[in-house]
Amino acid sequence: MKLTYKHHAPLVAAILNIVLAYVIYMLCRVVYVCENWSLFAQGWDNLSLWNLLRGGVRYDGSAIAYTNTLYVLLMLLPVMAKEHRWWQTMCKWIYITINSLAIISNLSDAVYSQFTGRRTTSTFFSEFGNENNIASIIATELLNHWYLVLIGAVLITLMWLLYAKPSGDLPADTPRRRYRITQWTAFILSMPLSVIAMRGGIINTYRPVSLTDANQYVNQPNEAAIVLNTPFSVIRTIGKTSFEVPQFFDQNELETIYTPIHQPDSNTVPTGRNIVVIIVESFGREYIGFYNRTLDGGKYKGYTPFTDSLLNLSLTWQETFANGRTSIDGMPAVLASIPTFVEPFFFTPYSLDRICGLPGHLKQMGYQSAFFHGADNGSMGFQSAARAMGFDDYYGRNEYDADPRFGGESDFDGTWAIWDEPFLQFFATKMGEMREPFVTAVFTASSHHPFVIPEQYRDIYPEEELVMHKCIRYTDNALRQFFKTASQQPWFNNTVFVITSDHTNMSNHDYYRSPIGLFRGPVFIYDPSGQLPRGVRPGIAQQTDIMPTMLSIAGYNKPYIAFGNNLLDSTAADSSWTVNYSGGIYQYLQNDTIILFDGNELRATYCLSSDPLMHHPLNSAPNSHLRKLKAIIQQYMTRMVNDKLVISED
Repeated sequence: MKLTYKHHAPLVAAILNIVLAYVIYMLCRVVYVCENWSLFAQGWDNLSLWNLLRGGVRYDGSAIAYTNTLYVLLMLLPVMAKEHRWWQTMCKWIYITINSLAIISNLSDAVYSQFTGRRTTSTFFSEFGNENNIASIIATELLNHWYLVLIGAVLITLMWLLYAKPSGDLPADTPRRRYRITQWTAFILSMPLSVIAMRGGIINTYRPVSLTDANQYVNQPNEAAIVLNTPFSVIRTIGKTSFEVPQFFDQNELETIYTPIHQPDSNTVPTGRNIVVIIVESFGREYIGFYNRTLDGGKYKGYTPFTDSLLNLSLTWQETFANGRTSIDGMPAVLASIPTFVEPFFFTPYSLDRICGLPGHLKQMGYQSAFFHGADNGSMGFQSAARAMGFDDYYGRNEYDADPRFGGESDFDGTWAIWDEPFLQFFATKMGEMREPFVTAVFTASSHHPFVIPEQYRDIYPEEELVMHKCIRYTDNALRQFFKTASQQPWFNNTVFVITSDHTNMSNHDYYRSPIGLFRGPVFIYDPSGQLPRGVRPGIAQQTDIMPTMLSIAGYNKPYIAFGNNLLDSTAADSSWTVNYSGGIYQYLQNDTIILFDGNELRATYCLSSDPLMHHPLNSAPNSHLRKLKAIIQQYMTRMVNDKLVISED
């Protein structure tokens, strides 16, 4: 008997269902782009739809091959049992379950990417692994984005209805020998085809396709998220345990181009000034009127009247930047001058390297230190990070609740942490109990998803253009109340305050949506005594500059390692720079010129004064910029891998 089409059904059905998965992934991509249209709209005219489609198919094929391995194996396994209905029903449920999870992850990331500026990777599970409020956050987002839930339900239903399932058992008179030959051939051929798909195709087969490779299909790093998909981004970052140490320069040349070793004047005298670092959650520069006097034709007022007034009495810089896009990026950058390259420092295997942050250095000068964060102790890994940086004490939600002078659980926001206003009062009070000189840091929480404020402020700060704006107004007022209390303390005039953000957040101006605009966060120093200069200085300030600058103010006179600059150095304006990493691309800005580098090749160069939105790449880049960036990367990777983030005492 000749085999009929029906008897090839498992093979044909498997092919049809894999094609269906491609279609589903592409539809998820369309939804992703629509949900994040504001992030991509400014550069959309310059994007090639053919490149987006070509790249999307490549990455979708890899994700589909990884996630559907078991399904394909069961459908093509050369055994007679697969011809029975029960086997095919099992295969259908496996297929639907796996690809439903892919749909859910892609659509969920359409929301989460708005805060990170990239596709989610496996570090998400490390970052939020200790949180006990994830269920409530998900529930809130399901309500806020009900249309995505509906779209997800429609896609899963379509997948169920369009699934190609073989019907009927294999007839008893089917020639077994020919059947086995056919099935074994299909099974053997599927293995190399699956491997090719996983690796991203037959081009560049010397290595699998990576997240960084997505940049070849787009013009700017944030656009790489269009080409990628979330299952691929998660799968390809699981178990990444090492950095590649580049060999751009030999050691002697490397040290002449850039070294993170700072050599203060050994004759510097300790000043005994208290140091207070305030890291404000999601406090993007866009929200602050002081920094945006020319925005909207000079009509922009911002959402931070108190911060604006404080900036008028502070020292800041013409350009100021965060070094990362998530909270866990901000803490090591601000307090230990360690930027995020590839993955957040505390989620790499090198997180156990010896480090010495701002409190660790100042402890050598007799400083007492404490870190404050109003969430559950251990949240975001901040407690262990604070200890690694050298903080003596940690004050979180547990300590706040235990203090009878404050409201305890009644001040909990219901999701993340103690509301900013009462927790900052707690912060001010506890500093009054510390021995001077002291160094402290506080990480606020209220200007954060799910974007709510205390009931008593909801009429005072109503909804505005973005849901974030009312939260920013609330936190700005919380800062006002903090400084009102702090100014009455005996330690106030002997204290230097530095204020920054952990990262940026929602934006409604294209200037802050560009690849570099996504990192524009405030950095400013307030000295109530007036000993430090005030005003806006030329040049660039970044989070990793904070530790060197504060050590200089304290009069620290020993060598140390920091991937930033002392902003009070007389030559700082001429040599200032900032570097960050996003979507597989390093961005390096110095003297109005920004270069984009993927670790191997220069991707683009822009002049920010004439092209602030980064739409028109230049034909060439200053060689000095590329050499400096390569040297920074090589120093970072070498020291990370070899545990050389502190000066050896040998």
